[in-house]
Amino acid sequence: MNRYTIIVTPLGDMTLQANEKGLLGAWFETETTKPQHLGERDDSFALLMECKTQLDEYFAGIRNQFDLPLAAEGTAFQTQVWQALTTIPFGETWSYQQLADAINNPKAVRAVGLANGKNPISIIVPCHRVIGKNGKLTGYAGGVERKAALLRLEGCDL
Repeated sequence: MNRYTIIVTPLGDMTLQANEKGLLGAWFETETTKPQHLGERDDSFALLMECKTQLDEYFAGIRNQFDLPLAAEGTAFQTQVWQALTTIPFGETWSYQQLADAINNPKAVRAVGLANGKNPISIIVPCHRVIGKNGKLTGYAGGVERKAALLRLEGCDL
């Protein structure tokens, strides 16, 4: 059974969704990738509470890596891209080309960008660390302003 909770962060409310397998999603309230049906609200589900704790630590500047079981649902290609996102170090950014290279598919830059944009686990699967080849901030489902704020929090030069 899918469960969810809503938490308050410095960048706005986030909905967290999980089941017994792992974290399914973490969305800011304005994100359009959040599903309509989240399951049952459960503000005491252990995994959701651990996710909240780790996000609180991240925003407080005392955590730079997450340790949560992930169970996002997507195509094989999407999950490959999402897994590669988790290897981008805290405080660094990659271009979409670097991400495509990381999955050994250098010609799939556009497809990588689309998969990145469908990442359902904001912050924890750090799609915000992917920027344009020219160093410009590109789209972010949570809003470019949030993307910039997350990168500043991580000490990235913008």
